[in-house]
Amino acid sequence: MTTYATDSAPLDLAAIRERVDAVLEEFLERKASVCSRLQLPGEVADVLHRFLFAGGKRLRPLLCVLGWHAADNEFGLPEPVVRVAASLEMFHTSILVHDDIIDGSDTRRDQPTVHRALAAAHRERLDPDRFGIHAAIILGDLAAVWSAELLHSAGLTSHQLASAIGILDCMRTDVMYGQYLDMLTTGLPTCDLELAMKIIRYKTVAYTCERPLHLGASLADAQPHILTALSAYAHPLGEAFQLQDDLLGVYGNPAMTGKSNLEDLRDGKHTALVAIGLKNADPKQQEQLRILIGNSRLNESCAAVCRDILTVTARPKIDAMIRTRWSEAQHALNKAPFPPTVIQALRYVADAVVARNK
Repeated sequence: MTTYATDSAPLDLAAIRERVDAVLEEFLERKASVCSRLQLPGEVADVLHRFLFAGGKRLRPLLCVLGWHAADNEFGLPEPVVRVAASLEMFHTSILVHDDIIDGSDTRRDQPTVHRALAAAHRERLDPDRFGIHAAIILGDLAAVWSAELLHSAGLTSHQLASAIGILDCMRTDVMYGQYLDMLTTGLPTCDLELAMKIIRYKTVAYTCERPLHLGASLADAQPHILTALSAYAHPLGEAFQLQDDLLGVYGNPAMTGKSNLEDLRDGKHTALVAIGLKNADPKQQEQLRILIGNSRLNESCAAVCRDILTVTARPKIDAMIRTRWSEAQHALNKAPFPPTVIQALRYVADAVVARNK
């Protein structure tokens, strides 16, 4: 696989992340101050702050800013655009908090998930685990509310705000349907690859890549051909991102990923990896996979059996699918009507997506 030079991007991606983090830091500090003044529970802002700053790639805010630069040739980065980008990360926090509850996850970013952290902080209760789940649902809802507040207080023009709301409405709907499809199929994996890819398109492609790029571009009043070119890049990139994520969910090192490599197998997630594995497995291998995948008591030795089978029956195909989609994203940039520095930055992002180990 040919790679492009990625030692440094002319657009300072690290600086963009730092500006996004600065907005989030200032916003949460202000919320903590209000909590203190009104004598409200301080742990609300504290827990969300710890979660937000425990890690995270800031991919969605970064793509939002790159969407802005793709449509705006001045290369300034106004503060309202940064605040809109930060609102995406706050919304992502809401999604992750709720997702961890749905999946019953214990860790995220090598830290206890929000519902586990809240349960641990309230062990004196009769049912701390129940409290932790209920409290985390509220905190996830609050993160969604605060995401909207970041957007509405960003200082956008009325035209920019109207454009942004339309895209965000679609993005939020996409990811909710993706989550629902994921829930419907969890525990019932089949060899239906198209269904697995449909989940990816709703849960990841639109939410993680396409809508953030479109959001940033819309703030610069992008022409339709810019949005079309961004979609041509985002679709294969989003699929590559999730396919890589599915590999990490089974083969990843928890010390690197910050989350378990057993949960997807225990839950019986209907991923492309599992769908292809079931399709290509011989009868004995199929029987083993069907017994083990979705077994809530699956341990490391049983997971190793699954990994061995999937390594033979599915992983080479998934690796090839990731390479193909990486190539399609790179090819889309060959004819994209973006400034050269934006193209280079987007190439950098594509390389990072397929090379990541966490």
